[in-house]
Amino acid sequence: MEVNTKERILQEALVLFAQNGYMATSMSDIAKKLDITKPALYKHYKSKQEIFDSIVERMNQMDQLRAEKYQMPEGTFQKMAESYNRTPLEKIKIFSEVQFRHWTEEDFSCNFRKMLTLEQYRNEEMNQLYQNYLATGPIQFMTELFAEMLKEKGRKDNPKQVAMDFYGPIFLLISMYDLAGQEKELLQLLKEHIEQFAKRLGFE
Repeated sequence: MEVNTKERILQEALVLFAQNGYMATSMSDIAKKLDITKPALYKHYKSKQEIFDSIVERMNQMDQLRAEKYQMPEGTFQKMAESYNRTPLEKIKIFSEVQFRHWTEEDFSCNFRKMLTLEQYRNEEMNQLYQNYLATGPIQFMTELFAEMLKEKGRKDNPKQVAMDFYGPIFLLISMYDLAGQEKELLQLLKEHIEQFAKRLGFE
């Protein structure tokens, strides 16, 4: 019972953080949302910061499980690049679609993204998380990854520009999802983007 209660607190608190912002949400708001007393809430989490830390920990666990489930390359950037060169285009398409769905359709991840989007200009920690998960983090990872992939192909393209060309449309489609809600169309655009990108750089 206690585990279920802690999980419910985590999920409902994140909903409030996504709707109102982390800074604007109090422990009283969370208790009211759950229809429990503040002492009952504090029995499970000592502070709002502890709830937030648990949310971040959950996101990290979800990322790891997702990578393991879809068996994407792991290890050093060089080893990852070599693995990606041996990975069929279809598998990369599936993984990219999984990432897209992760940030748009999975309630926990979607609310986490919305919370970071709201708070990135108000809170330095939130801004850093936003950058790491959704902006500079993916670009940095892909830049080093594509640097090795381009080297293997004997191409002279700027790896950072290639990374931005690849990730930019994906980031845009995730943002469009919140407004448009046209899931099938956006997923098709995602698949077409990956196919065209792979053909252009010879990564098929």
